[in-house]
Amino acid sequence: MRARLRGAAAVLVGVCLVAGPVACGEAGGAREPNGSASGGAPKIGVLLPDNTSRLYHFDKPLIERKIHRLCPKCTVETVSAQHDVATQQQQTDAMITKQVQVLILDAVDSKSLRSSVESARRAGIPVVAYDRLVEGPVSAYVSFNGETVGRLQGEALLKALGPKARDAQIVMMNGAATDPNSTWFKQGALAALKGKVKIGKAYETGDWRPENANRNMAAAISALGADRIDGVYSANDGLAAGIIAALQAAKVSPLPPITGQDAELAAIQRLFKGDQTMTVYKPFAPEAGTAAAMAVALGRGEKLNGITTHTVNSPTHRGIPAVLLTPISVNVHNIKNTVVKDGMYTIDQICTPKFESACKKAGLLR
Repeated sequence: MRARLRGAAAVLVGVCLVAGPVACGEAGGAREPNGSASGGAPKIGVLLPDNTSRLYHFDKPLIERKIHRLCPKCTVETVSAQHDVATQQQQTDAMITKQVQVLILDAVDSKSLRSSVESARRAGIPVVAYDRLVEGPVSAYVSFNGETVGRLQGEALLKALGPKARDAQIVMMNGAATDPNSTWFKQGALAALKGKVKIGKAYETGDWRPENANRNMAAAISALGADRIDGVYSANDGLAAGIIAALQAAKVSPLPPITGQDAELAAIQRLFKGDQTMTVYKPFAPEAGTAAAMAVALGRGEKLNGITTHTVNSPTHRGIPAVLLTPISVNVHNIKNTVVKDGMYTIDQICTPKFESACKKAGLLR
């Protein structure tokens, strides 16, 4: 936010991408079949999987603002599918009917949306795959290097386990099986963990829902024993919330090390409480800005040579132009220099009265 990707390496995107790659100069001039002339005002559709995750609350406004900055006369329509495949398919069809010039698509299900991507291609509408790689003839892809995400999580879990790792038993709470990013995260995590800890139970968590992670964790506790779980690999922060609730319901104290991803505010606060060990911060502004630059360029009929840096492969297509950004591991010690420094959260947002004491202990407050 999801299938196996090959031949992709993590890259740092320079100031030009964050500030506006199109403004920095793109090669091009070639026109997509349904594209606007260079300098025109494309209509851009943005399709997101839900309106509850960071994608909606952080990425959506960043994408919209960057599009309008690059193309003041562009029109943008953003819709949310509420985790429903059929809804997103209908929304995509509606965008095609409205004759948008470009689609930015974060697919609910990468396989099921393939037919919608193919319909867009037949209509001459390029698709920018956002955060997760949808199947079908997409024109570009932007996300974070998923293998690096998983590796950071696995390494942080091993570090938290310390010398006990060699005898430790963990539970792996992976993401949704319908999301290729889940496979990517899991591959990275296993590269760090395999042979160094025992994986007692592993789960694929339907729809990335915390309640499903909660049920899975309760099952793991029942199967392994509450006192036999030394750590939990959690693919993201939402799953971590469900995992922690299950452990607390089983009266596990202290909690074992638990990983996360997305740097959600509740997760940052859990770092202070000691309920969660780490999270992976993915600076959303470069990702959103890159998607906006790709969409504007494609809508104007321009090539992406000045934007994309790599190519990736999906199960259906090879050599997709891509940008893969570098994630950052966050723990209680570097919150100030990451999510606070980048303006994702203010200290006041993090250090509410409930967390004031913990914030002072961590040096975030005096």
